[in-house]
Amino acid sequence: MKRREFLERSAALGILAAIPSSALAAAGSGPKSEKSYPPLAPGRGPIPVAFLVSDGAVVIDFCGPWEVFQDAAAPGSEGFSLYTVAETSKPIHASAGMKIVPDHTFADAPAPRVIVIPAQGGHTPAAIAWIRKAAKTADMTMSVCTGAFLLAKTGLLAGKSATTHHSSFKRFAMDFADVRLVRGARWVDSGNVATAGGLSSGIDLALHVVERYFGREVAKATAWQMEYQGEGWMHADANAAYAVQRTSTDAHPLCVVCDMDVDPASAPRSVHGGKTYLFCSADHKALFDRDPARWLGEGN
Repeated sequence: MKRREFLERSAALGILAAIPSSALAAAGSGPKSEKSYPPLAPGRGPIPVAFLVSDGAVVIDFCGPWEVFQDAAAPGSEGFSLYTVAETSKPIHASAGMKIVPDHTFADAPAPRVIVIPAQGGHTPAAIAWIRKAAKTADMTMSVCTGAFLLAKTGLLAGKSATTHHSSFKRFAMDFADVRLVRGARWVDSGNVATAGGLSSGIDLALHVVERYFGREVAKATAWQMEYQGEGWMHADANAAYAVQRTSTDAHPLCVVCDMDVDPASAPRSVHGGKTYLFCSADHKALFDRDPARWLGEGN
């Protein structure tokens, strides 16, 4: 172990002792999740965490949980071992152009105990097959944001509850009728599979996973080390503001596909049944144009 790594690890292990108990108590104040979750056994050695990435992977979706897992430390534990996995070894371009060279491919990736699936573009048969195979021996398979779509395609969410980014509630519910969509959840834990809401929600789900391995005090200490004051990891209902579907009006139009705000002056538009509908992007206009009745609930 390099000297810097040793110092960082030593500092992390000392967090619990260094933080005043009153500060830890304050960090745990506020609403709590009423449900308790069974602990995960850390076992011996570092816990391997695989981050599945492909072109378009949203940076905060995987970097937020990456920071959580790298900062988490418990006395007597070696913490987590983190690596990226992709279909091939060629560099991928994440959101805003960040270039990442994957650590492993599906063919040579170590067996993970935690799998993190961010929002991304690579919903390939190979990716779906790798998730299914790796999840069989993993303690937890978790998605962040619209990574839930890729996770749902594996069948691992069938018959279970899940959430995703609020702008994708409508599409997720239509695409995966066998999954119970939970609107307004910061995260949903279904035992060995879990889903987070949009973007920053992945940080909270990762802290929740840390809590399941090492307990609440270690998760609190991890959040403290990160200077993260969010409490969503302690209560899954923290995204209640997103539970109510927004209403589109002439004064405040929304995209009919994702309920996001649109600019009437420049938004793509389509006419159906004598009414004009606006969209946040050309892609969402194309989705609507292929089957307007699906998005408008006609005939249901």
